Amino acid sequence: MLATLADSPPTQGKWLYEIKWDGYRALAFCDKNKVDLISRNNKSFNEKFYPIVEALQNSNLDAVLDGEIVVVNENGIADFESLQNWRSEADGEIIYYVFDVLWLKGNELAELPLSQRKEILNQLKFNNPALRISQSFDADPEDFLDAAKNMQLEGAIAKNADSVYLSGVRSPLWLKLKVQKRHEVVIGGYTKNQNTPKLFSALLVGVYKNGALQFMGKIGTGFNKKVQKDLLEKFNKLKIKKCPFSFEPEISKPTRFNPNPKPSEAIWLKPKLVCEVSYIGLSREGIMRHPSFKGIRLDKNAHEVHEELSITSPKASKKPVIKIKAEKNRERKTLLNPFEDTQVKIIQGHELKFNHLKKIFWPDNGYTKRDLLNYYYQIASTILPYLKDRPQSLNRFPNGINGLSFYQKDVTKSAPFWIQQFPYRTSLGEDKNFLVVKDEADLLWMANLGSIEMNPWNSTVKHPDYPTWCIIDIDPSEKNSFKEVIEVALMVKQVLDSLKIEGYFKTSGATGVHIYIPMGAKYTYEECQGFGRAIAALVHQEVPKITSIERYSIKRQGKIYVDFLQNRPKATLAAPYSIRPRPFAPVSMPLHWDEVKKGLKPEKYTIKNAMERIKSNGDIFKPVLGKGINLKKIIKSLNLSQ
Repeated sequence: MLATLADSPPTQGKWLYEIKWDGYRALAFCDKNKVDLISRNNKSFNEKFYPIVEALQNSNLDAVLDGEIVVVNENGIADFESLQNWRSEADGEIIYYVFDVLWLKGNELAELPLSQRKEILNQLKFNNPALRISQSFDADPEDFLDAAKNMQLEGAIAKNADSVYLSGVRSPLWLKLKVQKRHEVVIGGYTKNQNTPKLFSALLVGVYKNGALQFMGKIGTGFNKKVQKDLLEKFNKLKIKKCPFSFEPEISKPTRFNPNPKPSEAIWLKPKLVCEVSYIGLSREGIMRHPSFKGIRLDKNAHEVHEELSITSPKASKKPVIKIKAEKNRERKTLLNPFEDTQVKIIQGHELKFNHLKKIFWPDNGYTKRDLLNYYYQIASTILPYLKDRPQSLNRFPNGINGLSFYQKDVTKSAPFWIQQFPYRTSLGEDKNFLVVKDEADLLWMANLGSIEMNPWNSTVKHPDYPTWCIIDIDPSEKNSFKEVIEVALMVKQVLDSLKIEGYFKTSGATGVHIYIPMGAKYTYEECQGFGRAIAALVHQEVPKITSIERYSIKRQGKIYVDFLQNRPKATLAAPYSIRPRPFAPVSMPLHWDEVKKGLKPEKYTIKNAMERIKSNGDIFKPVLGKGINLKKIIKSLNLSQ
C-alpha cells in the first residue's frame, strides 16, 4: 500500500501518525526460519540486508510484515546515505522498522482496520535490536510535524485508523507529510564540462508524466569522487545516443547565478536508474532549485517514478512525544559481509582491501579468512591495549592452518606508509624494521596477511628495554596431561600468594598456559628474567616430579617446562585474546583463578564463543598493564642477591 503526498495534515476522521523513515520499503514473508525480504519492485533483499533476514529467521514467525529498512545514526535518526553505502554491520546500525502485519499464522489480516492490525502487531515479540515496531501516535498533527522537523526527520505518515490494506494502491487513506523537500527522480544522462577535473559535472534527471520522461533539472552536488566513480560504472552499461527526455534540455543555459557557463557535453543514458534528491523548491517550469544528490534507490522501478503532486487533505488533540531508541555503545558485529570475496573498507581513515575472504582457514570447522577478520574487528578494543606500541612478529598462514606458514619480522618494503616501524639490525648487519601496532587498521592489516595469531613484544617502543610484564610459561611435553598443567599453574599461584604478588592466568590457546605478573616497565629484561627464574625454581622445588626448569628439552625427561626465558628482548608469545592456528580456532583466554581447576579444557574458548565470554566478563587481564610489583622489596623478602 502506497501513501499520497499531501500539503497539510487531514482534518476529518481518526488518524494515526508515524515517522516517515528515510529508507527502503520491504515486505517480509516469514515461514518460520524461511524468510524472503522483498523490495517494492519485487527484488530480493536477502543477501544485501542479511542481518535483517537472520533476525527474522531467529524470530520464528509465521507472518507477512510490511516495514522500512533503515540505517540509523547515533541519535537513532535514519540516514539514507549510510543505507546506500551499507555493506556490513560495520557500516552502521541497520534496523527493520515494522509498521504493519498483513498475514499471521494462516489468518489474512489485510481486510482488518489499521487500528486492529496495529494491536496484533504490537503483540509480536522481536528479541533482536535489528527488528523494531514503528510506533504510531494518536497526536496533534501540527505538533507531530514540528517535532519531526526539530528532530530533522524526513516527515510523517498519516494513516486513517479505519483503513484496510490496499495492495499496490496509492491511497488518500495514507498520506505523506514531508518536512524536507525530497523527490525520487530518474537519471536520463549526465554532463561533463570542458576541462573539468571531475569524472562528470552533473546528472540530468526527470520524472514520468503521461508516459514520457519530463526533465526536472541538473544535479551537480552531493557526490564525492568515490560516488562519482561508482555511478560511472553503472552508467557505462546504459549509454545511448538518443536523448530519453521528452525534449532535449539546454545543458549550458546561462542563469543569473552563472551567466557564462562552460561548454558542456551531454551523455545520454537508458532511463533505468532512480536516485533521491533534496531541493528547496520548484521553478514555474517545474525545474528543481538547488537539488543535491542523496543516493541511488535500489528499491524503485524507473517507470513508477512520477511527479508527486500534493493534495489537500480531508484534528486529534494529544501532543506527540516522539521517542526514537538509539542503541548506546552498540556492540560490534561483522566488518565483512558473508557474500563478497573481496571487500574494501575504510579503517581509521585508511583504505584496506580484504581479499580471498571465502578461503577456508580451518578445514575441519569450515571457518574462513572472513571469520578471522570479523573476530579481530569485534575484539579490537579489547586486544589492542596488549598490542599497542609493541613490535610484532608476524606468524603468517596465508592458506590456513594446514598450509605453508612462515614468520615475518621485517616489513620495511611490504607495509603501507601509515604503519609505524621500529628498526633492528640482523646478525649479518642488515638494517630492517618490525611492524608496530597503533590502532585497529594495523591489527586488521596484519590479519589480512593471514596472521592468525598476534605476537607482541613484552615491552613497548617507548620503553624497549623495560618489559611491561613478567611471564611464566607452563609448557608441557607430549607425555603430560592438561590436568598436570593445571596442577603446576596452581602451584605458581601458591608461590605468588606467599609473596603477596598478584599473577594473572590465561590459556595459551594450545596445550600450555601463561601466567603474567605486572612489572610496570620499571625493570630491565635481565632483572625480569632473574625474577622469573626465582619463581620457576620455587615451583620446581614444590613439584619436582612433574616439572623441569632445564632450558634444553632433552634434559627435561618429558616433564612440564616452567619457562622463564620468555622474559628476554624480542621474545614473543600469543597475546591475550589472540586466536591460535590450531583446530577449532582456540583463543588465548584470560580466566579467573577460581576457573583454573580440574575439568578445564585448553580449547574451551574459540573464535565462536570468545566474544560472549568477554561480553559477560569484560577484560579481566587489564591489571597486567598496571603499576607493577615492587621487585626490590620482593627480592629482599626472598633473600636473593643480584
